[in-house]
Amino acid sequence: MKVEKMSKRWKPFHGVWLALIMLCFVQCKDSSEDSSIADFDPSKPVSVTDFLPKEGGSGSNLVIYGDNFGNDLSRIKVVIGGKKTKVVNVKGSSLYCIVPSEAFKGDIQVHLLDEQGEELVQASAKENFVYVPKWVVSDFIGKYYEVDNDFEEKEGPFDDCGGFKGISWLTFDPLNPNHLYFSADNHSARKIDFENEWVSYFRHGFARATAINWKLDGDRDMIVSENHASDTRNAHYIFSRSSNFQQSTVINQGARGVQGAMVHPINGEFYYSLFRAGEVHRYDFETQQRKLAFANPYSSVAIFMVVHPSGDYAYITNYNTHYILRSDYDYTKKTFKAPYPVAGGSQNAGWLDGVGTNARLNNPSQGVFVKNPDYEEQGGDQYDYYFCDASNHCIRVLTPRGRVSTFAGRGNNGTSGYSNGDLRLEARFNMPKAIAYDELRECFYVGDTNNWIIRKIAKETPDENEEEIADETAKQ
Repeated sequence: MKVEKMSKRWKPFHGVWLALIMLCFVQCKDSSEDSSIADFDPSKPVSVTDFLPKEGGSGSNLVIYGDNFGNDLSRIKVVIGGKKTKVVNVKGSSLYCIVPSEAFKGDIQVHLLDEQGEELVQASAKENFVYVPKWVVSDFIGKYYEVDNDFEEKEGPFDDCGGFKGISWLTFDPLNPNHLYFSADNHSARKIDFENEWVSYFRHGFARATAINWKLDGDRDMIVSENHASDTRNAHYIFSRSSNFQQSTVINQGARGVQGAMVHPINGEFYYSLFRAGEVHRYDFETQQRKLAFANPYSSVAIFMVVHPSGDYAYITNYNTHYILRSDYDYTKKTFKAPYPVAGGSQNAGWLDGVGTNARLNNPSQGVFVKNPDYEEQGGDQYDYYFCDASNHCIRVLTPRGRVSTFAGRGNNGTSGYSNGDLRLEARFNMPKAIAYDELRECFYVGDTNNWIIRKIAKETPDENEEEIADETAKQ
């Protein structure tokens, strides 16, 4: 998955280009009384001759060249792709503006206005600006409640399904990309049906459901894990697909304090973590036996686990101690090895982008591997790892080379909150703990745990209704 921030053609020159633009307009401002810059002359035509750069996304800087623009900001309006544009400066034959969001059509129009704001004349560019959609955060489903006491929990359609408390794990049905499930610790688990746009309860019968996984063989049945405080109680149940995941059979192995679990995508073994013991155990469905896979460096810690699609390794996330380890898979012994740190500082919470253990995390939780097409030419690992950094209120990304960067969140003032929009400048989360990537729709879903909703991270797309209206208008 690739996030395009600007076109490759202009990216290398962006800084220099912007500096020159700003220098030009600062100089123009300082000499604003220069008589060589004439006011708009209504007796002469207005024209748009060129613009640079030729493509870009929302927030990009754009210079439009032409004739007879005048020098009065209050008497000029620029519209790009049907969206009104912020004009920063105008001086006769050029004007400097900021590309608005969702300017998909890309046509450029310059309007000159009279003192009452009525249009005098309009000019259009002969070619269109190529609008590059950017990644933004929006609400997906669930209602955001400004007043906590107004919270309502219910089943229903996407636009009226209440809120979701305690979201802790998201997972797609591997045989049905239209079904997304989530567990929510001691709150209600749900099934999200994209085809029917309906949210329903997933009734598992546990006090605290944690990870949801899927068997590799057979009908790809669902495995649901329970977090309880007994060493002799069973903690894992297999919900059969044939019963529409309503009937279950137990995995007869006692386990206490299970937070994380995973299934090896090639060999099918089942792994799960134990909170107090600080261990990861391996269960073999064929022999129905379990054994210790490895000991975690710390005990009494919530451990979340996600295996790489190749099965070659897994990331072992220590929520309470603020770092991520990697465990490589031994194909000969068919088990995962003792893990080693790859991101964050052990017991050293913070927020800092960087490489490996120089980065700082704060309560990292669920993550997901997403293929990055940019890695195809260089070979090797093709996947980035996107994960929730809960107490930093953001989504981070870990590359195969160990670099951690902030992908989304911490907008405005870098703290918790609720806001949609630009990934970094505007978007804010409140303790996001769960994340899934939708390969079919090419977007992320984030369990925004303390905002009680599920957010969406995707590229901007034209509103279908607006497009239909525009098309009908064009035909008339």
